[in-house]
Amino acid sequence: MCGTCGCTPLDTPNRLIDPPAGSPALGSPGLGSPRLKVASAGWQPPQTPEHDSVQFQTSLYAHNRQLAMDLRHRLMAERILLFNLVSSPGAGKTTLLVATLRRLAARTKAYVIEGDQQTELDALRIRATGTPALQINTGQACHLDAQRVSEALEQLRPETGSLVFIENVGNLICPAHFDLGEALRVVLLSVTEGDDKALKYPDIFASADLVLITKCDLLPYVDFNLAHARANIQKINPNLEVLTSACGRKRNLSAWLSWLTTQQQAFIREHSPNDHPA
Repeated sequence: MCGTCGCTPLDTPNRLIDPPAGSPALGSPGLGSPRLKVASAGWQPPQTPEHDSVQFQTSLYAHNRQLAMDLRHRLMAERILLFNLVSSPGAGKTTLLVATLRRLAARTKAYVIEGDQQTELDALRIRATGTPALQINTGQACHLDAQRVSEALEQLRPETGSLVFIENVGNLICPAHFDLGEALRVVLLSVTEGDDKALKYPDIFASADLVLITKCDLLPYVDFNLAHARANIQKINPNLEVLTSACGRKRNLSAWLSWLTTQQQAFIREHSPNDHPA
């Protein structure tokens, strides 16, 4: 997928080959937008020497970072707490959100932005809980960006003091390098994956605020060592909090729900107008 959207780590030289004349321009409104799918027209990057390529990633990342910073400030002013949920495909993001939203419905207003390459299946599951949800289909792009999230929020129009969850495209690589304006980044790691996942994909774990190990009701049936997983996560990010969950068992969501409540209360206190007089 990275050959389509051009995602590469921020600390390495980043280059893409110049597209042929007449191809859609790469740049604003944001990397990964379906409006910028050069490869969808059948064009593939030619095998040319590196000196014939053009370096453009720096400006694209800077553009996304500025949009994310502006969005974050706007959300702080409205006391809207934005979470970015990231994981491999199938780790249980949508299942977690459905269970979470049902439990939150009686006490707080929530909204969801769904990111997938195709279909509206996950958004339909979210809407069935009574939660407003907007689906973003990214086509060949492998992550969301701040521009698309900002546009989605304009359509959702979340209430002051509400929660907004972004379910990012299933991918542990590219989303690590794209700030979406979120206040908190949550990485889901399923026990059906390897307990060495943090070592293999360190960037996303290094940038996380919380790791939620999911599907823990399956631990007796899979080769996953919970202690090893925690230790590997701590090697990447020693201060990172790690929780466990099993959506099929209500009591096993308690730590996650408590964490959400604590984060929301702290966020509202910090950004209350009464605490920041002019």
